[in-house]
Order: sequence, then structure tokens, then C-alpha cells
Amino acid sequence: MLAHPTDRAAAAAGDGVVDLAVAGCEPRAPELPAEPPDRVPVTVVVVNYNADHVLIDCLESALREAEEVVLVDNASRPETFEPLIAGVAAHPRLRVVRVPENRGFAAGCNLGTAISTQPYVLYLNPDCNLTPGSLARLCRAVQEHPRAAMAGGRLTYPDGVEQGGGRRAVPTPWRSFVRGFGLARFARRWPKVFDDFHLHRQPLPSGPVPVEAISGACMFVTRRAIDDVGPLDEGYFLHCEDLDLCARARQRGWDILFVPDAPIVHHKGGCSRDRPVFVEWHKHKGMVRFYRKHFHRDYPGILMLVVTVGVWIRFTALVARMQTAAVLQGLGNRIGKGLGRAGASAPAVPVRHAGANDRVGGGGTAYGTAAAPMRVASRPFTT
Repeated sequence: MLAHPTDRAAAAAGDGVVDLAVAGCEPRAPELPAEPPDRVPVTVVVVNYNADHVLIDCLESALREAEEVVLVDNASRPETFEPLIAGVAAHPRLRVVRVPENRGFAAGCNLGTAISTQPYVLYLNPDCNLTPGSLARLCRAVQEHPRAAMAGGRLTYPDGVEQGGGRRAVPTPWRSFVRGFGLARFARRWPKVFDDFHLHRQPLPSGPVPVEAISGACMFVTRRAIDDVGPLDEGYFLHCEDLDLCARARQRGWDILFVPDAPIVHHKGGCSRDRPVFVEWHKHKGMVRFYRKHFHRDYPGILMLVVTVGVWIRFTALVARMQTAAVLQGLGNRIGKGLGRAGASAPAVPVRHAGANDRVGGGGTAYGTAAAPMRVASRPFTT
């Protein structure tokens, strides 16, 4: 049985809620809808920035099981955000906080935590969907492990394949170097030297197991751990704040759990597709901050300098690839439009569509179709 939620509403009333209302928060008196009493005693905090319809799927999956959901909107475009949430904004267990400026993911999570009323908090990305029962299993795992500060579920793609990042080792400068330069392929021969920090290729455990770090895309945290370890570090604007919180929790003697039977579907990039360079900038900047904060005493200064330079070289190369891909995509679209106009003025010619056994060359397009947009797959430094 899940623990009954403790009443923290009175404490939350003095945590700046009045000021938040001026900034756009719309707190409501708690209501008790006629729903089953087995909801999980957790506040799900969702930080949004210009997400599309995946946000609604996320909120609906959380409202099915959580006692409370707080949506913190980091200054999304109102002409798209307001119509998007119009159908769910009046839900009695949903609180919507509209922030006038984007202060980053960590700041949004901390704001949601400050007005939460439940003994547990789940930080959930707006492009994630909780599968039925996953929230209860996360809660049960931390209740059965008193020294557990937090727990993460099994992040999957929509097809059920596990993603990297849901369970991982701390990406030390050396581990990041190994991954960034493709040296992890030597791990089978020398596992202690060339081990990767992602653990999703290892066999799935039969139950909750301790790990060094989990993903901020789905991070179930106990109130006791938040009070002891402190909030997310707002010096990270986007990315690496989850690694920082995990590192600080372990330094304080807490455990971090990976719960394999709590799958969460993660549609990556729900808030980051429009500004990929901006996202990569903060991802790499966050990694440098994480290294300096947690490893400057463990590695020689010259090595830390080399790692820092390597991070920014990788960022520069990644941006160059993005720009090249954008140019090629634009060129391909122009050629496709030109061929379309030429085809419209030419006599109709029967087109044989590629069959199951035909090989389609080029960029994966068949004759008679416009060129498909080019996609460049990049390997993130930390996720």
C-alpha cells in the first residue's frame, strides 16, 4: 500500500505563492473530485517551453495517477500555449504557473517544487508519457528503500526500445572522452578502462537496483532528500542539472534507484526542435560546469583544460554539421520543387512505386517524390 499523502498545503502558502500569482500563477482551492482514492501521493512537476501536443499527452498521463500536477510554463508563445492547454487547464488537480521569462529547466522545477503539497515530487519532461502503474512502482521502490533519495524509470522510445540515459554511471571526464571519441567499443576487452556511462545495453535487472545517475526526464524524488540535498542547481540552464543532483545526493550518502518495471515513453526533443544550437550550447556549457564543480580536485588542471577544450571543439563541430545539413536540406527542397514544376509541364509518365524488394537509392526517395528532409543524428555528450 502506498503511504497516505501528508498535508503540506499550509506550508506551501508561505512559499511565495502570493508573489507567483502576480507573475501569472493561478492557484485554486483544492477540490476532491469523485475519483478512485488510490492516486499516488506525488506532485508531478512539468516544465514546458513551446511544446506541442505531446504536452497534453504528458499531462493526461500524469493526471490519471498523481495526486497533484504542476505545470510551469517558461514563457511559451501565448498564441500557441493557451489554446493548447485550454482543454485541461481547469482540471482540479492541475496548477498552471505562467512565468514571464524563461529562467531554465532547473529554475522551473524548483518553482514547481516550492508550491507542491505532496511528500514526493516527480520531475517529468513534457515529451514523456507515464505508462499505467509506473508512478506507483516508482513510489513503492523508494518506500521500500529508506536510503533512496530518488528513482528513475525505464525510458523507452515509442516502439518500446530502451533509451540511453535512464540508467547510467556518472560521466566523468574520462568516460565522456571515451564516449565522445568512440572508444567504448573497446570495453569488451578492457571494460574497466573503456566503460561507457550509459547502461541501457546491459541486461535489464529483475527489480530496482542502485545506479550512479538517472535522467531528469523522469526523476522521482523524496521530500526528505530535497530538504537534505537542496534544490536543483539553477546555474544549469538546460541539461546536466540532473547529473548534479544525483552527484550531490550520493555525496550525502543517499541511494539512487533504477526501476526497470516502470516504463516511461520519451518522445525526445518535444521542447528543443526549434532551437537545436541553443540547446546544444547549454548542454555543453552545463557539462563544463559539471566537470569543474565535481572533478576539479580529482583531475590535474591541465587535463581539465584539455577536457574543456574538447567539449567546445565538439560543440563547434556539431554546429557545423547542423549548418551543413540545413544548407543541403534547403538545396534539396529547391531541386525537388524545380523537378515538380518540370514534371507538371511534361506529359504524364506512369510511375512504378518501389516494392518491398526494391532498393531505393539516394536519400531514401523513390522516383516521382520530392527529396526528403535530411536528418543528422548526433550523439549527445551526456544523454
